[in-house]
Amino acid sequence: MRLSQPFFQLPVLFDVARLQAEVAALPAEAWVSHPDSLAGNSAARLISAEGAETDAVHGQMLATRWLAGMPYLHQVLAGFGVVWSRSRLMRLAPGADVPEHADINYHWHTRVRLHIPVFTQPAVRFHCDGQSVHMAAGEAWIFDNWRRHHVENRADAERIHLVADTTGTAAFWQFVRGRAPPREQWRTLAWDPKISPELLTENAQRSPVMPAAEAQWLLDDLRAELTTATDSAEARARAARFSLLLDSFVLDWRQLCALHGVGGQGRSEFLRLAGAVHEAARPLAAGLVMRTNDVSALLVLEKRVLQHLVVDEVMPGTSGQG
Repeated sequence: MRLSQPFFQLPVLFDVARLQAEVAALPAEAWVSHPDSLAGNSAARLISAEGAETDAVHGQMLATRWLAGMPYLHQVLAGFGVVWSRSRLMRLAPGADVPEHADINYHWHTRVRLHIPVFTQPAVRFHCDGQSVHMAAGEAWIFDNWRRHHVENRADAERIHLVADTTGTAAFWQFVRGRAPPREQWRTLAWDPKISPELLTENAQRSPVMPAAEAQWLLDDLRAELTTATDSAEARARAARFSLLLDSFVLDWRQLCALHGVGGQGRSEFLRLAGAVHEAARPLAAGLVMRTNDVSALLVLEKRVLQHLVVDEVMPGTSGQG
């Protein structure tokens, strides 16, 4: 999700000692390697598809057995009043990095990532679009993961963040973007052993075929960000042809949706059209990038749209690395 600035700190604090006690009590088996095999990166899944040991981003999201044993983290998540998607504890070893990247996949088009640091030190720095912050333990932050970002752990201990994905309610976004009071007036969410609030989780079921309106929305957003890496008459002409190709694709996709619906009929025709626009886009997209993060326009087209047009063709790569 694109934001108006790289970082937002939310004016709320959490009980660091309670967070750390619950996280420290996790058994070693709760921690798994990063899905992209990044050195020094590991995670414990708290909300996942069907509550299982998976990094999938579609399906009914449920609390895992690890979150079931962490009542304060449950209260922390429930206290935001939003619907949560996949959520994890993300651990970064001493001296390890999260390499620079931008989260361009379909999952991130409408979702933002909340960070609540649990174990950290000032030598842990989060960088986004030229800005750098230290997220202190017990704070709450979000950042614009469409922009290029990376993390450095130059401390002598592990960094562990609670990292949770959501689209956010209107009230959540008013809280994020509103004028924050002085820090001494921020509320601290205390542990309450008498309550077990409801945790709202996504039921991200998708139709087998992406509806034409959603395809157009995604492609219109892509075209609004489209620019040339080097300004020239030839590059501008290719950008215009690339944009026209996407227009034509949406018209043909809408016709197939009108003919077959989006329930999975005519699957081969939908796949044929998606493959044809991919091949036609390759020569046109050379040197075309997204103005916000300088990512290849073809890569964004592939990961945010084409790989998700037909559900059976969804490919891995929506892990998010921060």
